[in-house]
Amino acid sequence: MAEVKEETMSVWQVSRMRTNAMFVGNVGALEQEDSGSQKDRLVRKIRREYQGLDEADDTAGKPSSTNTSGSTALQLANSGTVGEESTSSRALVKHANAPTLGEKIKPESKTKISSTALVEAKRGSSSVMPDWHAPWKLFRVISGHTGWVRAVTMDVSNEWFATGSGDRCIKIWDLASGELKLTLTGHIGTVRGLEVSPRHTYMFSCGEDKQVKCWDLESNKVVRHYFGHLSGVYALALHPTLDVLMTGGRDGAVRVWDIRTKANIMVMTGHGATIDAVKAQAADPQVISGGADSTVRCWDLRIGKPLVVLTNHKKSVRALALHPTEFSFVSGGADNIKKWELPEARFVKNFSGHNSIIQTLSVNQDGVLFSGGDNGTMHFWDYKTGYDYQNMETTVQPGSLASEAGILCSTFDRTGQRLICGEADKTIKIYKQDDDATPESHPILYRPTKFQKRW
Repeated sequence: MAEVKEETMSVWQVSRMRTNAMFVGNVGALEQEDSGSQKDRLVRKIRREYQGLDEADDTAGKPSSTNTSGSTALQLANSGTVGEESTSSRALVKHANAPTLGEKIKPESKTKISSTALVEAKRGSSSVMPDWHAPWKLFRVISGHTGWVRAVTMDVSNEWFATGSGDRCIKIWDLASGELKLTLTGHIGTVRGLEVSPRHTYMFSCGEDKQVKCWDLESNKVVRHYFGHLSGVYALALHPTLDVLMTGGRDGAVRVWDIRTKANIMVMTGHGATIDAVKAQAADPQVISGGADSTVRCWDLRIGKPLVVLTNHKKSVRALALHPTEFSFVSGGADNIKKWELPEARFVKNFSGHNSIIQTLSVNQDGVLFSGGDNGTMHFWDYKTGYDYQNMETTVQPGSLASEAGILCSTFDRTGQRLICGEADKTIKIYKQDDDATPESHPILYRPTKFQKRW
């Protein structure tokens, strides 16, 4: 065969000819089109478009049979050499009300069936509806602090709760009656964190005075001090199974303490700014922290280094909340509330709609997520779907400024039926669900948005 001049060929033709020269003896002859590849592509396309429907065995890969299905059917009907059974076996889509050989075939019926099946399949994959939750209402207002209520924790027995405030006092309240039972003094700065041990008779507190204290609830006195922080301590978390305590603050380090020996076991550094929230759990990652550097870090407690660093937030992360039964958590900042799936810390969805600086997050075992903002706004979400089923604003105490309407801390009781909030108007407000509400009086109006899966 005559040689092909490269000057008269395009760049891709020259490249293909030189490649063929390495493997093919006849350089001038171009490779032939592979009919088998076209057949495979057509078969895969038919299977993809007609999932869930019966497929043909032989005619799916033949373009001539699919393109001229109507004419072929008429020829077979006129000839009479092929039976009704063989015709139905060659049909690409088998329908219960399929026409016989004498009837006129409507080609649009096949298209209608396939498109409807695909739409229903797509709807079925994303039809996750939120659970119905009763709305919440104000139940009790407790006054007693003379400063902003910055910390709240619940006792394991579900009989009392403790609050810490800007008046440097820790107060113990009875949950049933709301009466003051005890006042603990010892901090010389605002109390920012409280935690009651479920395995000991101890309560731990931290504050802006750089101090971390261990209180003996039997003698109501401080029995241990933990020294080491270089500035104010803003967050505190107690490990559920180990005798260790995690604290974080303005020095940007998460410090791990042995609660018995008062030793600073580990200093986990990495945050570039103030740490505002710390949470601990029994399974890896055992420590999760969020800070003003807009990152959430999941730490390996064995080596003291982060397993995952989440940089999805654009604003400082001020609140974290672990789900009591599901292996996941949520983080909140001024930009959004984000849900993460553990242990990989995989992003699940955004909880969009709370346009405020999120100061506190709380989750109960019924799947209710509460978020409180610094402007007094309160939102209740369905944890599974991110449905904002109730939002309202707090009412400031008479005599307070309107700017003091801020939710600074919150927690659910052990049953999940009471919500305790500490606010900037120096009060403690307890909320409960409305017993008279029904799904008919408060229906679910769920409209998912396309921004839920956005990073």
